Amino acid sequence: MQHHHPADAPEHPQWAALQARLSDAENAAAVLEVDLDSAGRFNRGLLVLTDRRLLAWDPATAAWSEWALRPDLAMRISDHAGVGSLELVDGSQRLALWRFTLQINLQAQRWHEAFERRDEPARPDAEELSFCPSCKAPLPPESEECPTCARELHTPPSTWVLLRLWRFAKPYQGQLLLGFALMLGSTAATLVAPYLTMPLMDKVLIPFQQGQRIDPWVVGLYLSGLLGAGLVSWLLGWAKTYILALVSERIAADLRTTTFDHLLSLSLEYFGNKRTGDLMSRIGSETDRLSVFLSLHALDFITDVLMLVMTASILFSINPWLALATLLPLPFIAWMIHLVRDRLRTGFEKIDRVWGEVTSVLADTIPGIRVVKAFAQEKREAQRFHQANAHNLAVNDKLNKTWSLFTPTVSLLTEIGLLVVWGFGIYLVAGGDITVGVLTAFIAYIGRFYGRMDSMSRIVSVTQKAAAGAKRIFDIIDHQSNVPEPTNPQPLGAVKGGIQIEDIGFRYGNRAVIRGLSLDIKPGEMIGLVGHSGSGKSTLVNLICRFYDVTEGAIKVDGTDLRRIGVADYRRHIGLVLQEPFLFFGTIAENIAYGKPDASREEIVAAARAAHAHEFILRLAQGYDSLVGERGQGLSGGERQRISIARALLINPRILILDEATSSVDTETEKEIQKALDNLVQGRTTIAIAHRLSTLRKADRLVVMDRGQVVEVGPHEELMAKQGYYWRLYEAQARRVDADDEQPALLPNPNAHTVQA
Repeated sequence: MQHHHPADAPEHPQWAALQARLSDAENAAAVLEVDLDSAGRFNRGLLVLTDRRLLAWDPATAAWSEWALRPDLAMRISDHAGVGSLELVDGSQRLALWRFTLQINLQAQRWHEAFERRDEPARPDAEELSFCPSCKAPLPPESEECPTCARELHTPPSTWVLLRLWRFAKPYQGQLLLGFALMLGSTAATLVAPYLTMPLMDKVLIPFQQGQRIDPWVVGLYLSGLLGAGLVSWLLGWAKTYILALVSERIAADLRTTTFDHLLSLSLEYFGNKRTGDLMSRIGSETDRLSVFLSLHALDFITDVLMLVMTASILFSINPWLALATLLPLPFIAWMIHLVRDRLRTGFEKIDRVWGEVTSVLADTIPGIRVVKAFAQEKREAQRFHQANAHNLAVNDKLNKTWSLFTPTVSLLTEIGLLVVWGFGIYLVAGGDITVGVLTAFIAYIGRFYGRMDSMSRIVSVTQKAAAGAKRIFDIIDHQSNVPEPTNPQPLGAVKGGIQIEDIGFRYGNRAVIRGLSLDIKPGEMIGLVGHSGSGKSTLVNLICRFYDVTEGAIKVDGTDLRRIGVADYRRHIGLVLQEPFLFFGTIAENIAYGKPDASREEIVAAARAAHAHEFILRLAQGYDSLVGERGQGLSGGERQRISIARALLINPRILILDEATSSVDTETEKEIQKALDNLVQGRTTIAIAHRLSTLRKADRLVVMDRGQVVEVGPHEELMAKQGYYWRLYEAQARRVDADDEQPALLPNPNAHTVQA
């Protein structure tokens, strides 16, 4: 018995057993290797979709399950906090559930798509599955790129995505209607001149050639008609181009603003999976491209359609048979457009992504030029840019092969059509069916007709390029934040600063960082978070700031769940000082007042004094009006940190979070900041993270964390007296011995004896 087995399918220990379970002529249409078992542990399961049934291997139970394919079976796919799930349901009843890490999310998406298409007629090549040789993910049909390796599920853009721009065009529908009316009038005016060639030929030129007397007034009338039509066409064309250009720029500006506003509303998790250069390319160059498309190419396309329809109507009114000969190349051109449209659309979308790689190299290298030069890696970065640029060139060359064949072929077909019209027209003139003037008018109209047809064929490229750009922009707009705003936000009111952390859990991707953590922080209390790197301190702070939402449990402020409070309303009460201070390009005063733009100069100076920054600011050439370079260039690390602290203090937050706030300053500066903080933390809930444990001795309580859990809580003296986890950390630092060398893990070894200092 032979069964279809893709040659490059992922190898799995149960594949042989699967082969034995398949019946005659039953083939595996889609295979997915899930990496979590039913208990949530890492284990290799298997999901197999055949043309008859669904089979599943659960490594936890070491058993196969199967379900016959029925129309009422449905598969739901979802993910939450790094764990994805596939749920098989029958109506409202759940039949089975499989979990997987987001590392194989793209393969799961492809498998889910195959399940959804299970009732579609099979294509001749449907049984041939191909897999990426690197990550073993199923490759889309006729695809040369693995979406898993590209770290994004790339769906080909559709031309219909351009219709979504109507949302941004609707406010300007009055101007658009006026522009369309002007376009209609301008197009009609351009069609007057060829029509006047008939009487000019039949009533002026040919009679004059035969020796007849011509009335100069009649000649002047026809020439005046040509001049008037040209002037009207110019005037209307200028007006509609100007109006529609203004509208298109406003549509693009609104699109750019909406995209950026939505980008700012997304959670930090989204930015962790995206490159800065790619996002800059989408918001910048893609919106510019759409603006050009709307102001020029879309306008040209509508003009071309109007010209073709109106010209065809005139041609049929003059002579139907000659008009049919004129339209002869049209079906062939339409067939070619349909043939290359999809290739152009997917090609341009890939070009956009590859160009994003080029801009990402620039966005990485230029801000980090100091590090590049410090490590003498100029050649390496140049090589990265050369590779990205070469990739961009190769993708463009491949697309140009298609386009270079398409454009001349359309021109050839129009030339053949013109030749057919000439031949058939001469035949009709010889037979007395039409006059020379009619044939001349036909040739004039055909020049416009075929010119517009050739222009329409060329606009296919521009349209697909615009569709690819619109798709990349709407990918941002359609993305939903993982930290959603509540539907009916609860007013926060006066914040006291009490924080209740109730049995929370959180995952970064497929890695559990926080597990079963509970902590009650009283209003005005200072908490110090300590522990080895990777113990979950910064993650806990991110959860308290609601940069991420907890997977399990809840975090409450003054008894109210954070998820029921408006994000901006809550964060107005938080002052955050990061481990790596970030300053914007602008003056010292503007950076300090970033969280409170309307702050007076007195308030700014008071915050700077509290952060012990006032003295060094006055030593600068322009004082508080001194410009800070990009990312704070020109200031020392300690100076940047003190400005960052002043920025947090200016908003007078009820909750103050210091994430390694003194890690970038020297000992003397640290002492000055500590003196200021001793006064400022009074009556304010403060959460501080510091590797130098001596800086946290004045904290009301120290919370010792290890592997995402709280292992000790108490004041410094109490924890030192216990001689437990905190004591070992403190003693290791005091002796300048790396804590990991002295104690590999904070959790005690039950078989080891405690060594007293």
